[in-house]
Amino acid sequence: MADPSSYRPRPGEIPDSPGVYRFRDEHRRVIYVGKAKSLRQRLANYFQDLANLHPRTRSMVTTAASVEWTVVSTEVEALQLEYSWIKEYDPRFNVKYRDDKSYPYLAVTMNEEFPRVQVMRGHKKKGVRYFGPYAHAWAIRDTVDLLLRVFPVRTCSAGVFKNAERTGRPCLLGYIGKCSAPCVGRISPEDHYELAEEFCDFMAGRTGTYLRRLERQMAEASDEMEYERAARLRDDVGALKKAMEKNAVVLADATDADLIAVAEDELEAAVQIFHVRGGRVRGQRGWVTDKVEEITTAALVEHALQQLYGEETGDSVPKEVLVPALPDPVEPVQEWLTVRRGANVSLRIPQRGDKKALMETVQRNAQQALVLHKTKRASDLTTRSRALEEIADALDLDSAPLRIECYDISHLQGDDVVASMVVFEDGLQRKNEYRRFQIKGFAGQDDVRSMHEVITRRFRRYLAEKEKSGEWAAAEDTPVDGTPGAPLTGDDDGVIGGPKDDDGRPRKFAYPPQLVVVDGGRPQVAAARRALDELGIDDIAVCGLAKRLEEVWVPGEEDPVVLPRSSEGLYLLQRVRDEAHRFAITYQRAKRAKRLRSGPLDEVPGLGETRKQALIKHFGSVKRLRAATIEQIQEVPGIGRKTAETIAVALARSAPAAPAVNTATGEIIDEEEPDTTGGSSGESVSAGLPDDRRGQET
Repeated sequence: MADPSSYRPRPGEIPDSPGVYRFRDEHRRVIYVGKAKSLRQRLANYFQDLANLHPRTRSMVTTAASVEWTVVSTEVEALQLEYSWIKEYDPRFNVKYRDDKSYPYLAVTMNEEFPRVQVMRGHKKKGVRYFGPYAHAWAIRDTVDLLLRVFPVRTCSAGVFKNAERTGRPCLLGYIGKCSAPCVGRISPEDHYELAEEFCDFMAGRTGTYLRRLERQMAEASDEMEYERAARLRDDVGALKKAMEKNAVVLADATDADLIAVAEDELEAAVQIFHVRGGRVRGQRGWVTDKVEEITTAALVEHALQQLYGEETGDSVPKEVLVPALPDPVEPVQEWLTVRRGANVSLRIPQRGDKKALMETVQRNAQQALVLHKTKRASDLTTRSRALEEIADALDLDSAPLRIECYDISHLQGDDVVASMVVFEDGLQRKNEYRRFQIKGFAGQDDVRSMHEVITRRFRRYLAEKEKSGEWAAAEDTPVDGTPGAPLTGDDDGVIGGPKDDDGRPRKFAYPPQLVVVDGGRPQVAAARRALDELGIDDIAVCGLAKRLEEVWVPGEEDPVVLPRSSEGLYLLQRVRDEAHRFAITYQRAKRAKRLRSGPLDEVPGLGETRKQALIKHFGSVKRLRAATIEQIQEVPGIGRKTAETIAVALARSAPAAPAVNTATGEIIDEEEPDTTGGSSGESVSAGLPDDRRGQET
């Protein structure tokens, strides 16, 4: 626990101007980001008697080891910078509404020649019109199915569209009248684009025009005694009305607004948002977050606004945003929203009428979401806590292992030997901290030696990070072979994944676990413990989980620790072990597949996949490419003289030493090389064998 006075800035150092500040812990990891109208006044609040601070604030300032700030010109700039840094650093003491990328939207790809209507999730793309979000994808499909009678816009994928173009036959929707079949030329690109715009207008709430037009056409067809056409138009009107009934009118003035409600208690808060467009509820979503900092309802609303509109522009930000409490001060937030929209945005609390009544409905939804979340989480938290406590008791640990790292070795008969490292914190996966290794200290199959190398490399990096940050000065490191005196250096060439910037961002190996789990029995556990001892690390527990009887092995013990089959602790260790095995074997298979697919063009430096494909398409095979002159290779688009010379040299080096000969007839075999950029004639023999005859993957 740090003393805040140890890193408190000297008097007069902090400027009396708007800005954003960051608290960092002893590992230089950003743990809190905040903004202030006056940095001097705001930061002074943190450096007072600890007894006067809120418990959450006290926990934050005692975890921190330093504070820094950035001065900006206005409060709007401070708001924007705060949002950017919270997104970038993911600080543990900030309220974070978990991203709602899983919510589906109805999207119309207006950036294509033939716009497509589809369900989309994830980040919004430029040139695509979005409607929603919806609670369920089936709700979107039901709505689209009704509207395609009137607006037969393309809904097929690019592959289906190209296949229909090639064959000259539309898909089933084209035959039943729910697609205008632009793939076979039944409608021009201009007319189809206009049809997509009409679809978007209807979804945006401008429904009256289309209903009146269809009703007028139906009356005209009836007057002209074209009863079949009149019946079809009648069904179209019914489909539109049915689609409209799914979104009842809630605001009579046909306004565009977002309504945000918050339900909270001492520990958690739930936020619910209703998206109203054209007076109708077009979408709903919500979040639940832990209140890891002392925060008011107004501040929760401000964070929700940042989450909602931080990456939105234009019409995605509505004219009106209704909230239960206004941020303090409200002017910078309102100005920020206006900048995001490009037009004036009203941010206010509804006082009366339909909007206040709808806000009460949103508030009830938020309250129900919080109750449901607590009901689910109570069981989940209890189970995870019990599992961690059982592991601590079984391994005789001083406290529950909040961070667990598990390692596994994978190979195929000694080839492509790799290792995985998975991380669980508080019993949950932390996939952004997973790491994978290539075993490079030796060749062949030796799981024990591989485990020793991986543990050594991982914790050498941990010691290097500690030395870099000044936490602990070490003069020497013990390398894999046990020879002392080697400097602390990284293993970047052997580690795949993870950001490399250590300026407060998650680093590769900066944070130590309380428990290291290895996939294996006594030999693997002994190797892991020996690696830690050689590095002088004695405060990290080690255990192994053997697959055969699910026995837990600890260093120096003759007999394993046997946990009951119904134990939550054993179940958590199994989950950790199985996840490490899955991650390792996935990497090993990908590595092996890449090796088997490699060909002579892979040896050409700077030659990417696109130009490889262009070369093969131009010449037809690697053999013909090898026989081509430099001038002929230059004819391929994107290939210059220097690249052509490099390709010719690489292919000459990889040319076969002699032609293959049929030993039975004496005939020279002159087969074409495969028409791929990879494809090796040395394909693994086991690739064509049944599963029970292949080398076993571990």
